[in-house]
Amino acid sequence: MHMLYDIIDHHKFIYNMASKPGILTNWPWKPLGSFKFMILSPWIAHSIYSFIWVERDPVYYLIFPFILVRMLHNQIWISISRYQTAKGKGKIVDKDLNFQQVDREINWDDQILFTALLYYIGYTIFPIAANLPWWRIDGVILTTILHAGPVEFLYYWLHRALHHHYLYSRYHSHHHSSIVTEPITSVAHPFAEHLAYFTLFAIPMLTTLFIHKSSVAALYGYIFYIDFMNNMGHCNFEFFPKKLLSFFPLLKYLSYTPSSHSLHHTKFRSNYSLFMPIYDYIFGTVDKSTNTTYEASLKRPKESPDVVHLTQLTTLDSIYQLRLGFSSLASNPQTSKWYLNLMWPFTMFYMLMTWISRSAFVLESNTFHDLKLQCWLIPRFNTQYFSKRQNQTMNNLIEETIMEAELNGAKVISLGLLNQKQQLSSHFKLYIRRFPQLKIKVVDGTSLAAAIVLNNIPKGTNQVLLRGKFNKTAFVIANALCKKNIQVVVLYKDEFKELEQRVVIKGKLALSPINIPKIWLVGDEWDEYEQMQASKGSLFIPFSHFPPKKMRECCFYHYTPAMITPTTFVNSHSCENWLPRRVMSAWRIAGIIHALEGWNEHECGDTILNYEKVWKASICHGFQPLKILTN
Repeated sequence: MHMLYDIIDHHKFIYNMASKPGILTNWPWKPLGSFKFMILSPWIAHSIYSFIWVERDPVYYLIFPFILVRMLHNQIWISISRYQTAKGKGKIVDKDLNFQQVDREINWDDQILFTALLYYIGYTIFPIAANLPWWRIDGVILTTILHAGPVEFLYYWLHRALHHHYLYSRYHSHHHSSIVTEPITSVAHPFAEHLAYFTLFAIPMLTTLFIHKSSVAALYGYIFYIDFMNNMGHCNFEFFPKKLLSFFPLLKYLSYTPSSHSLHHTKFRSNYSLFMPIYDYIFGTVDKSTNTTYEASLKRPKESPDVVHLTQLTTLDSIYQLRLGFSSLASNPQTSKWYLNLMWPFTMFYMLMTWISRSAFVLESNTFHDLKLQCWLIPRFNTQYFSKRQNQTMNNLIEETIMEAELNGAKVISLGLLNQKQQLSSHFKLYIRRFPQLKIKVVDGTSLAAAIVLNNIPKGTNQVLLRGKFNKTAFVIANALCKKNIQVVVLYKDEFKELEQRVVIKGKLALSPINIPKIWLVGDEWDEYEQMQASKGSLFIPFSHFPPKKMRECCFYHYTPAMITPTTFVNSHSCENWLPRRVMSAWRIAGIIHALEGWNEHECGDTILNYEKVWKASICHGFQPLKILTN
């Protein structure tokens, strides 16, 4: 009952936090938005000038590189944490991570800017901070003692005070809004809290500085230690070695584990210590389930999915827009960002890694009803899929991934993006003959993609223009439209002949390069400048995986075939390529519906399911049509 009241109070205070925030909640540079780091530009410029022309004081010139190191360090933790929690091995809290939390924690670099600003100001105010030695063992030892003593002790009582109703509702509830923690949750605090925390962290740094025992290693190493422990405590997967605790039993008083701090976020009234649980043991606030939670999390195996969706990298920038990349980019539809061009060294490194990597890996995990869903990424770009030299290699990689998915217990695997364009899809019967023991069902999502396109065509339409390279989806759409007495128009004779061979009701096909309909159904590999021929108010509806380039402001562009996910779809916190939030591609949904309905057949190669049946099943399971405004 006490636990129930804690949870009720917790959610009530989140609401109070939003309606009655305390003073100094927002960061001072919030109005600057993404230009906030310009605050540091005078110091950065001066430090570079001093490094080149005056003197090289490491305390001063290392501040700017240290900003970049801290950002890289945090990003590595974010990527590792998301990868591990997607796999499920060692996962601690198995609850929903949503877009609201991602947005709340998106400015995790504020505290890095704050620390750098204080370092620059401190260097200017205190002349004794100049020309410090690289290393002093007595200063490092004193920093350790001061952290374990005053800092940890004062933080413990500050933390308990922040859980008082008054302070919790105005400040600390912002941090505790995240039940499922990520590494960057550790720094998701109001500005006032960061002021208090840094005041504590300044005790070792200023003390060693004033008694002339400080060093570069102590100043920068201490902040790096804080970052490391913060990230570790909020990563939501347990990895702390059990053997280390058995060899050094006292370590449990000197270092927390991810699972021990996770209990603080789920139970709120225990495990208050910063990094060293000794004060929880002294004052009796250690959670009773700390050891059992640690053991259970450490033993937790990786999850076995019911459905696997196979996706890929698209452009070079897509590396950063993955769920494992930058969370701020992954939580929004994929677009080109100018600053990603500045990261070309990392881009080239990642591209090299994709050439070396020989297997798909888990990118994302979700649950829907009783199904465990995973999205696997084949680390290859569009250019590699289109390369004839890579064709056989790509086919082998996809085949091996299907076999691996079956070994992991998956019942269905859906093929997304260019994974359908390989020989596996066109020669699927041969693949089945090679692997007659294959139980997993392979789904390319043709029927649902066609159904979505057909339902996106406005009612009352009597004529459409079909453009782009024809695929299975295009032929299904063309046949369905002809049966509905809607004329299908093409621009070129070779396209007309190709379509004529695949359409049953040929009387509704037309070759009309002059009178162009206002409804365009577009695929891949077409001259997008043909859009200039479209009349004002035309609607472009893609039937392929990739959206057309928007070249006409006076026209409307629909999304690629997709639907809105039900609210019961758990752990949705990243966008699928260029689609909006909580929207999923037809090809991914098709695999889920296949598993939910228990259909015991493949949809790949020449096999196509009844599109009306698949559409009705999707609606029945809570997926909703994705509409756009055309007025």
